[in-house]
Amino acid sequence: MKLTIDRAALIKPLGHAHGVVERRNTVPILSNAVLRAENSQLTLIATDMDMDIVETVPAAVMEPGVVTTPAQLIYDIARKLPEGAEIEIAQTDPGQIVMRAGRSSFSLPTLPVEDFPAISDQAMTTEFTLAAADLKALIENTRFAVSTEETRYYLNGIYLHIAEMQLLRAVSTDGHRLARSQMDLPGGAESMPSVIVPRKAVGELSKLIDEYEGDVRIGITDSRARFTFGSVEVTTKLIDGTFPDYQRVIPTENNNILQVSSDAFRQAVDRVSTVSADKTRSVKMRISGEVMTLSASSTDSASGEETLEVSYNGSDIEIGYNARYLMDVASQIDGETIEFALADSALPTVIRNPGDDANLFVLMPMRV
Repeated sequence: MKLTIDRAALIKPLGHAHGVVERRNTVPILSNAVLRAENSQLTLIATDMDMDIVETVPAAVMEPGVVTTPAQLIYDIARKLPEGAEIEIAQTDPGQIVMRAGRSSFSLPTLPVEDFPAISDQAMTTEFTLAAADLKALIENTRFAVSTEETRYYLNGIYLHIAEMQLLRAVSTDGHRLARSQMDLPGGAESMPSVIVPRKAVGELSKLIDEYEGDVRIGITDSRARFTFGSVEVTTKLIDGTFPDYQRVIPTENNNILQVSSDAFRQAVDRVSTVSADKTRSVKMRISGEVMTLSASSTDSASGEETLEVSYNGSDIEIGYNARYLMDVASQIDGETIEFALADSALPTVIRNPGDDANLFVLMPMRV
């Protein structure tokens, strides 16, 4: 194998591949990426056995061939080469490749391609297309609430399913907060099974969406999902579990409606919670008439307080939240106003952007 490729063209797929490869691997071949050179293209393949990524970029191929080499190492080298560098990659013997750029030269080990796991080419039972902006909205409005607790593994991803009224809906929860985002069901998705896309795949998809503006081709079966972004294809296993009935925890009779400037609220919570140094980082919200008082304190007698003007139609209430969870939810509100639908200090709060029917958030209060 021998090829030359521009540094910028190589960096992007290597960055994607190294995101999939696990840093610590008991199986050496899984630390490697496959480099396949043929037909004026370089194809990179990486897997962690749960998720695969395949990406093709243009390259000047002098001698076609295929090798596997450590993904993290080749990415780190390429990253540190100067911008605009022309990189030559050549296989010098069966166990080694040489990477040259200008006056720099690196020898990298290889492992037999035959040892690399076969990449899934399973046919998808449901296939449809989403604009990258729509997929981004579904992911970005829900990924922050995905659980990291391994014991409840079925919460370790985004639940993607068809909801009533022909909606494509994404839901995530960690038991403390819940996020729901939805859009009109795209054509071709009518027979889509309900699936849970794992947290790691969600993270990689989020990075890819930020770099892409076209349509994303999505294929789904009961056990796998495939997302195609132009020349990049990500296939992931799905979480084999049952997502809980989240509808039960979304309050429908929270009639005390509070509205406040979203920017002013975020800044005030950020300032006041600075003094709340314990693990919970709790912040108390006291609403009386058209004044909200945010307060927090710490075990060493530090305290902070700030008042905000609000619009409120309910009786006086005092309610506490985890400051980080409150900030996470508030950060999802794009509009000028954030709306809280409250019941009492012990029941879940519904938070949304007034007039935005696509996104809804639920936050559990805490004792403070």
